[in-house]
Amino acid sequence: QVCFIGRSNVGKSSLIRALFSLTPEVEIRVSKKPGHTKKMNFFNVGKYFTLVDMPGYGYRAPQDFVEMVEAYLQERHTLKRTFLLVDGVVGLQKTDHIGIEMLEEFGIPYVLVLTKIDRASRGLLLKNVLEIQEFVKEKTQGCFPQLFLVSSLEFSGVHLLRCFIAHVTGNLPVAETN
Repeated sequence: QVCFIGRSNVGKSSLIRALFSLTPEVEIRVSKKPGHTKKMNFFNVGKYFTLVDMPGYGYRAPQDFVEMVEAYLQERHTLKRTFLLVDGVVGLQKTDHIGIEMLEEFGIPYVLVLTKIDRASRGLLLKNVLEIQEFVKEKTQGCFPQLFLVSSLEFSGVHLLRCFIAHVTGNLPVAETN
């Protein structure tokens, strides 16, 4: 399993829909209202792996968010990677720091994914990327060092993220080189 977690309105469901754009049998609904996901949604990708869409934290988070998410993260032994989504326009927010602290405390390997990169100017995006890279280097231990920058609207970075997910779930074997 892999799971997607992030603030309400960061684009989790939109990104998951973009990731599954080549798999029409997997139907992903995206609400126009932020914070619409109230429970964990499990999407089986054939017999290969399961992707879990977590409810958003912060604005409009469900009341049982902490209990539900902490229990899942601590007890799910089949969880291969957690993808923490951050809005590429606004960068890391206080609520994101709380999510990161939780993952660090539980010792869960995670990856930061910057969403909505099509909405940020190049200068703003560069500023946010540099700040996040510095934060990851100085303040984290369980975070994968490579950020993934994606746009669900333009599909920028989606293929690379799709390949990384296939790799961490064991569905994209690494070729041996001599």
